[in-house]
Amino acid sequence: MPIVTVKLLEGRSDEQKKALVEKVTAAVSETTNAPKEKVAVIIEEMSPSHYGVAGKRISDV
Repeated sequence: MPIVTVKLLEGRSDEQKKALVEKVTAAVSETTNAPKEKVAVIIEEMSPSHYGVAGKRISDV
């Protein structure tokens, strides 16, 4: 059973997350030959203050 974790900054709509789960599931099923019913997708949202690039938090940019 493939398990995929996607980490995103907060702010995506429910529709965007629904589409993401559908498309990731389809891609994983297609590339691994796993049935879609066995593919799990976990979305972990994080605050911009918990993520940084090049020494700066996204929330500070």
